[in-house]
Order: sequence, then C-alpha cells, then structure tokens
Amino acid sequence: MANTAADVLVETLLDWGVEVIFGLPGDGINGIMEALRTREEQIRFVHVRHEEAAAFMACAYAKYTGRLGVCLATSGPGGIHLLNGLYDAKLDSQPVLAITGMAFHDLIHTHTQQDVELDKLFADVAVYNNRIMGPAHVENVTALACRTALMYRGVAHITFPTDMQDMEMSKSERTKRNVRHHTSDVFARGAHLPNERGLQQAAEILNKGKKVAMLVGAGALRATDELEQVADILGAPIIKALLGKAAVPDDSPFTTGGIGLLGTAPSEDALKNCDTLFMIGTSFPYIEFYPKMDQARAIQIDIDPMRIGLRYPVDVGLVGDSRETLLHLIPLLKRQEKRSFLEKAQQGMQEWWQTMEERGTRDDKPMKPQVVAWELGKRLRNDAIVSCDSGTITTWWARQVPVKRGQMHSLSGNLATMANGLPYALAAQVAYPDRQSIAFVGDGGFSMLMADFSTAVKYNLPIKVVIIKNNTLGQIKWEQMVFLGNPEYGVKLEPIDFAAFARACGGTGFTIEDPTECGAILDEALNTPGPVIIEAVVDSFEPPMPAQIKPNQALKFAESLAKGEPNRMKIAGTVFEDKVRELV
Repeated sequence: MANTAADVLVETLLDWGVEVIFGLPGDGINGIMEALRTREEQIRFVHVRHEEAAAFMACAYAKYTGRLGVCLATSGPGGIHLLNGLYDAKLDSQPVLAITGMAFHDLIHTHTQQDVELDKLFADVAVYNNRIMGPAHVENVTALACRTALMYRGVAHITFPTDMQDMEMSKSERTKRNVRHHTSDVFARGAHLPNERGLQQAAEILNKGKKVAMLVGAGALRATDELEQVADILGAPIIKALLGKAAVPDDSPFTTGGIGLLGTAPSEDALKNCDTLFMIGTSFPYIEFYPKMDQARAIQIDIDPMRIGLRYPVDVGLVGDSRETLLHLIPLLKRQEKRSFLEKAQQGMQEWWQTMEERGTRDDKPMKPQVVAWELGKRLRNDAIVSCDSGTITTWWARQVPVKRGQMHSLSGNLATMANGLPYALAAQVAYPDRQSIAFVGDGGFSMLMADFSTAVKYNLPIKVVIIKNNTLGQIKWEQMVFLGNPEYGVKLEPIDFAAFARACGGTGFTIEDPTECGAILDEALNTPGPVIIEAVVDSFEPPMPAQIKPNQALKFAESLAKGEPNRMKIAGTVFEDKVRELV
C-alpha cells in the first residue's frame, strides 16, 4: 500500500517492471530509500561506491537486457555525479531513468545546502526531465518518465524534493483534473516497419549492386541470422562498427570485423571498393572511413528517422527495426552469382587472423598486450558478456578478442568515456547471475572507479576483471604522437598493485608478467569462485597502430620522435620489430 509520495514512486516503478535500482543513499533521498526498504523483496537496491558507477550500471543494464535501467542519487553532488554515465546512455540511445533528490521544496533557490536545481542541470542529457511538485504529481510523472525513456531510447530524469518524499498520500490534495490513477503502465510497441514501396526500391538497388558492403551497428545486434542470410544472398562482407561487434560472430564467413582506427584492413578495403553501401542499425561516426562521395549507392535501415542520411548520402532510407525490416526485405533480394568481392574479403580475413594470431602468441618480454587479449578470447564461454573500457584497451578488444555466437560485448560507444568497464560488468552480472561476466579494462580507466570492485565483493558477483597494466594513458600518448606529431606529455601513471587491491577488498588477485604463463594463469583465474582481478603487466611501448597507416600519420609519428619524445629509441625499436615480424 502506498502511504507516502515515495511509496507511489516505487510502486509505479514496479508497475513498469523495474526489478533493480543502482544507487547510493543520501539525506536527499531518505524517503525513497525507506520506500525501497519496505519493498526489498520486490525490488533490488544495489548500493555502489560512486554515483557515476550507478549511472554506468543503469546504462549497461539497459544495453544488455533491453529493459529500463534505473539509477538513484541524492541531491546536489550525488545527482551531479550521475551525469557522465547518463551521457553514455544518451549518446548510445539507451533507456535509463535517473531519480535524484532535491532540497526542501520551499527552500529551493535560496542558497540552502546542496541547492542545485538538478532538473535545470539535466536539461541537455534527458529526453524527459521533471521536478515533482507534490504527492499527487508522482504517479503521473513517473509513468511518463518510464514510457518516454523506453519509447525514445534515452534518459529520463525525475528530481524529488526531500520533504515531499515523506508526505502522506491520505493528506495530499489534487486538482479536479488530476484524476487518481488516470495513467497506464501499458507499453505500446509499434511494428517499426518501413512501407512496401521503400522496401521495393531498396531491393532494386541492392540487386543491381556488384560490390555490396554491409555496415552494421548496435541496432543490428538482434538480427544475426538475418544479417548472414542477406550477406549470403548479396555476396556482401559484413563490416562491424564497435557497438555492433557481437552482431555476427567473428567465425562467420561473411564478416571482415571492425572498421575505423581499431578495425581491420579487409574492412577498410571493402568500403574503399564497394559500389553499394548497406547500413543497418549504425551511425558509425568516422566519416573518413566511409566510401568516397558519389562512389556508392546507399541504403540505410534505422529505427530513428533522424539518423537516416546522417553520415552518408542515401538513396533509400528504411525506418524500422533492423531484424523485422530485413525479414521483409529478404524475399525481394536476388542471389548475386558473382562472389569475387566477398571472396577477396574472405581471403583478406584469413591473412588478417593469421597476423592477429602471430601478435597474440609472441613470447617477448615485456609481454605484449595482444597476448593477454588473445589468450582471454580463447577461454571465454559461449555465454560470456564482455565489457570493455576506453583507450588502447579498446584496440586489443576490438581486434584480438573474437566474438563467439551467443556472447554479448559492449563499451561506451559514442561518448567513449573511460571508467565504464567495471560498472558494465557489475550490471551484466546482476542481470545475468549465471553467465560469465568479464571486464576488459586498462589501468587508467579501472583506477577511476576501482572502489566499486568492493561492490562485487559485497554482493558476491563473480565478475572477472582483466586489467592491461602499462602504467600510462596509452591512447592519449599515441594520439599526441601519431595525430599531432608531439612527444608524449602528462600521460604517465603511478603503478598500482591491483592484485593486492583485489585481496584488500576481499576478492582474489592474480598477476601475469610472463607471456608463457598467461594462458595457465587465466585458466586458474577464470575458474576461481567470486570476484577476481587479473593484472597483466605489458609493454607500454606497444602502439595501437591503425590497420592501414596513412602517410600523414607516419609523418606525425616521425615528427614526435624528432621533437624529443623521451622514449623514442624504445618506441622506434618496438614499431620496427613489429613490422619486420609481419614481413618475414
């Protein structure tokens, strides 16, 4: 029974199917915490060490389940801390509800303690953003917030003055137009299908194409079988944007893997040489990797009409769900008998994987980061959920960790923020207790929110955290050198003993330094019960070079060495050795 305004909030969330809330208590949300305490058998509260982690966890929960992710923070600084994780949800189009406390309603904007008008602060990040104005307002606002986040795939925000949370519903007043229970928790899903004429036009262009390339993203994650069927009919290689890494498994004969600075050479070649581009569920942002203007005719499927033609001029835009649209399009497609375009891409991928295996099986010391990624990828279960962080770690994940059918992989896509990997893995384990949950992170990103490893210990979440430890902000270092031609500066990290930290938190810690022992230690770590950290100490001079190095990048790299890069001899030696190995 709902006795207080906060009770109404929580019961409305239950009506919308919310089962878990990630957050941190505070005096600005004490009324909400009490409503959660009295319903702890119905809704789970996961207590984190930092509100930013709570927002990341809500985003990851939405990504991995397709359901509404919810995070909770107190007034003032608590709500402010949510923002980075909420922007991650906004930029990757994930349905997340953020609930924050607020100062006493009659002291707002009077220089009171924690007097931050969070609804104003959240105006840019949220598709729905509202301040509770009284107990009779709560049900209406909460239902609309849930509905809007789910329908518009974005962030909804409710901020709730702390004194109103405890107000009794029996004494609340409502206007005559605000009829009790006039809202509904029915979530109406549309068919999300393009019209027949658009399908016919798209099929005509695709059938005429001799060199069709498919570029797929997060919007195609649930269309694996259909993507492979289309690729087979059209003789088209499937190129995957980072968020679409798990759209098709990497052992599929149709995929050329990723694209962009972290992608593969065959993917770049396919886009350079295609005459028809078929984009499915992606807004891949790096326009320089698309076909040249006027090179290719283009078809795009996206559930958001605003994304059609966003990156490349399209001939036909199909607004709809990727899987459902492909199911309606497939009967209209004709088999491409000439398979040379696909076959060339397949040959390129055979050579690419040979190179990846060579890099992943080296026994040099210090150990190469590719070795850790390669050995981990071989040991991941088919049900693994792999959460990657941002930095050079993303390169090793994108290239050296093959996706198996049934796995899920994700990261902070468009925001590309650091520190998301650990919270993502925590949320994945909360959502799927019986699946393998892996955080594949760098030492820089992990150290930002490392206190939340204790959250895994607190709730006995058996996540496995693999930390690539190079004691540097590697991505920034290489960007300074390769893109700007400057020596590295301000990127060195003071070493942390992460294995000891794991033990201090009550978990288990392992350290890998010898590449010949990497596989055996990973076997032991992955089979150890409970939360585990595996720190892998690697060569900090190993560069995450692009699949195809541009002349300007080589020139800038040389300039950075000439300007006084402090480690120029070691870096030059490493790069030279890597290239020699690939040639012999």
